[in-house]
Amino acid sequence: MKKNKIQKMGVIFCLLLFLTGCGGIPVRDKVRVDMKVPVGKIEGNQFTGIRYPFNLSVPPGWQVTTHYPEFMLELGFEKGGLEGSQAFVYNPATRSNIQIEFSPAGRHVTFDQKKIEWLTHVAGGSFEDEFRKDYGKKASFDLSATEPYSLKGVPFAAKRYTTYTVKGMKREHGWIYAFAEPYQIFIIYVVMDKGGIREHQDMKAILDSFAVTEQK
Repeated sequence: MKKNKIQKMGVIFCLLLFLTGCGGIPVRDKVRVDMKVPVGKIEGNQFTGIRYPFNLSVPPGWQVTTHYPEFMLELGFEKGGLEGSQAFVYNPATRSNIQIEFSPAGRHVTFDQKKIEWLTHVAGGSFEDEFRKDYGKKASFDLSATEPYSLKGVPFAAKRYTTYTVKGMKREHGWIYAFAEPYQIFIIYVVMDKGGIREHQDMKAILDSFAVTEQK
């Protein structure tokens, strides 16, 4: 795509939460993040978060890094948006990838599963609008229903995804929006069809390994 539509959804989520969560009594202290602290450490196939409290592991053939892979720019992701994410997991052979971003929630915003699912669903409308602008009204894609999603240590999460074909290559491009006090969590992923069934299995294994840990 000319621009990463899914990447824009983080902005949409934050805007909607700003509009629905202003005023009233603060529900949390202002979250302070020390940007001088490393994002995390990588030991073998295991990533352990330091700046933000999350861990994950990757299967053979996959890599995890705190810097975006250059090929993601070729896939249509914008550099500015990529620089806002904390971790990237990718298969260099197929270019399937996941990016993970943590963002402190505002002091007045409250969360529940219904709100998380609504925001995740609304983001699909933005994807459709931008997709039509780039590829025309006749361009074909399938957009999934919005469903609750389970992540370790995360009380509220939802997922939605779309499938489409670009230059003869089918992709599944999805987003998971979640909340674990005091952070909003954005997980964006792309599964390239040339990886076959195994690629989807690996992606599921990575997401199953993702866990928000107790903050020290």
